[in-house]
Amino acid sequence: MSRQKKSSSPGGSQRQLRVGETVRHAVAEILSQGEVHDPDLEGHIITVPEVRMSPDLKLATIYVMPLGGRDTDTVITALERNKKFLRGEIAHRVNLKFAPDIRFRVDERFDEAERIEKLLRTPAVQRDLAPDSDDE
Repeated sequence: MSRQKKSSSPGGSQRQLRVGETVRHAVAEILSQGEVHDPDLEGHIITVPEVRMSPDLKLATIYVMPLGGRDTDTVITALERNKKFLRGEIAHRVNLKFAPDIRFRVDERFDEAERIEKLLRTPAVQRDLAPDSDDE
């Protein structure tokens, strides 16, 4: 019988959040200092808004977004090519028993926020949000 607890918080346990934030800082530092020598990454400023850790801390999903949202596929491909180097650097900077395996995903929260913002600006929604004069 398994004794695993289901995490009630959406981001995981406190430890997952803490380790994820530490890994995020390490990856952001590596990328900002230009330690990854790849021609596809040289012209890009890359933001690392979030890192999600698996419950056993052996897998880190790193969400990245190039500045301006351009060339996301190129950046993800370049990061995947340099995964071994990045994993080694993370292992040196973050004190964990095992270096987590890493995978990269595009952070789509900015696109989703813009979609919601556009939706809120539509005339139908504005009409529904306007104060009614009938209620007075």
